[in-house]
Amino acid sequence: MPEFYEKGAQKFARLPIRIDHSFRSIPKPKWLRVKALSMSENSRHLADILSEARLSTVCREASCPNIGECFSRGTAAFLVMGNVCTRRCPFCDVAHGRPDPLDATEPQRLAQAVRRMNLKYVVVTSVDRDDLSDGGALHYSRIIHALRTSVCGVRIEILIPDFRGRLENALNILRQTPPDVFNHNLETVPSLYKIARPGADYQHSLRVLREFKQLCPDVYTKSGLMLGIGETDEEVFKVLEDLLVNKVEILTLGQYLAPSHAHLPVRRYVSPDEFKRWQTCALKMGFKKVFAGVFVRSSYHAQDLMDCTQTL
Repeated sequence: MPEFYEKGAQKFARLPIRIDHSFRSIPKPKWLRVKALSMSENSRHLADILSEARLSTVCREASCPNIGECFSRGTAAFLVMGNVCTRRCPFCDVAHGRPDPLDATEPQRLAQAVRRMNLKYVVVTSVDRDDLSDGGALHYSRIIHALRTSVCGVRIEILIPDFRGRLENALNILRQTPPDVFNHNLETVPSLYKIARPGADYQHSLRVLREFKQLCPDVYTKSGLMLGIGETDEEVFKVLEDLLVNKVEILTLGQYLAPSHAHLPVRRYVSPDEFKRWQTCALKMGFKKVFAGVFVRSSYHAQDLMDCTQTL
């Protein structure tokens, strides 16, 4: 095992996760319902393509509540570099531990699947790979190159980890093959980082967004927050201000939903009306595009950017 893995991935994976399981579960409100969708022809076609290409999606691995809707529309957010994360964030349902080596065939397999699916907008995300000296940036770069050369006119959004400890190297790699949208989620407010994002740092995540924008000013930058884990409105507002100062243009806000009783508990359910108010507030503050809602996730309806980026 490489030395940097011992000092990076093992360190983060073994951080103690203190979850207050004594917190009484909050009953789900009546409006918190995901419409059940039967397997459509598109869903089955997509599942077949993903299976044949041996590709993972964050839809499945992270237990996304929108999986039925997105699969029925023939869309998915691709999860690359394996489905085992080197971090252990207690809000996330992705497995953690020691990941497998990178698969050099993945970029081409993904590009071929996107071509078969006839996608015009692609979201690519990954687990944290603290075991890699570049955090996986070169693999992202190879995927972007494969998509650009295989799928005419495709737009690409990457939702990247924080590359902590290897940021300069990672960004210098990604600037060579920039995506159309560069997304890195802050996830929550600074006061909750030790609880929700052990191994991450709020100021470092802001730096990721700021420095990539400086390197590639024509690429749209995007970030997102999950609400309902104990943050205050004042804290959320301050995070939105920080994002704007760091030149982030696109924002997503959604309700945190605990994947199980072993995960971080939900402290509050944010109503649809509150999300509407946050969306209005964020647009007035200066964000160019805002997706806010109970079931909004960072890649939810991301392809709708095709209709708005011309005016951003």
